[in-house]
Amino acid sequence: MKTIKECYKIRMLALLMCLAIPFQALACKDAVVLVHGNTATPASWDDTYNYLLSNGYSSSEIYKPDWGSKNCAACNNHSGSEETPVRQAIQSALASSCSGKIDVIGHSMGATLAAQQIDKLAVANQVDTFVGIAGAFLGLKSCGYYPFNVWSSTCGSAGLSVGSPFLDSIYNVPLASKVYSIKSYIDQIVCATGSCTVGGVHSSRIANEDGTFSYALGHFGLQTDTAVKQYQLIQ
Repeated sequence: MKTIKECYKIRMLALLMCLAIPFQALACKDAVVLVHGNTATPASWDDTYNYLLSNGYSSSEIYKPDWGSKNCAACNNHSGSEETPVRQAIQSALASSCSGKIDVIGHSMGATLAAQQIDKLAVANQVDTFVGIAGAFLGLKSCGYYPFNVWSSTCGSAGLSVGSPFLDSIYNVPLASKVYSIKSYIDQIVCATGSCTVGGVHSSRIANEDGTFSYALGHFGLQTDTAVKQYQLIQ
């Protein structure tokens, strides 16, 4: 009888341990939207994507919109066809998220584009965390100062010239319950002129953010080499 009881306990313990694995894996998570930068592709998020998968996310919980021209950086801006994939990804993520909320991470021009779509959709109250990586929320000095900006779509009124109508439209708008920026002082794009600041503030910082983090990484390393930090921020 003692042997039977012991076997029963062992079997029950084994069953409970087996059940614990799927319950943990199925724990409700916010869906995540990863928005790449100018002329990049969703593959630029591979480090972040793989890290999320290794930490319990499923591929169906991660959205990677593909937007913009891949051949003409100066042709992309924040108006028209560039908006559609990002807007649709945010809407799809919200529709599928088991928590009813999402986390949004954007790199470079993808950060400002994501911010614009959150504002246009009026869904900031459904975004738990927004992370802007190497964004130019205060503009690119290499684009000039609006309206005396470099003559290109990327630097125009719907682009990233300092003081552009587009940047003014997303300045200080609600984006999420928690907002963070990740930046570098050796960023080849944001700091291309030798200065990373606009009005004394690093251009990658976001108005009313909850925190900012600096790394000795370049513009693209900020995206690929901070996957662990990105994951930590959206938990």
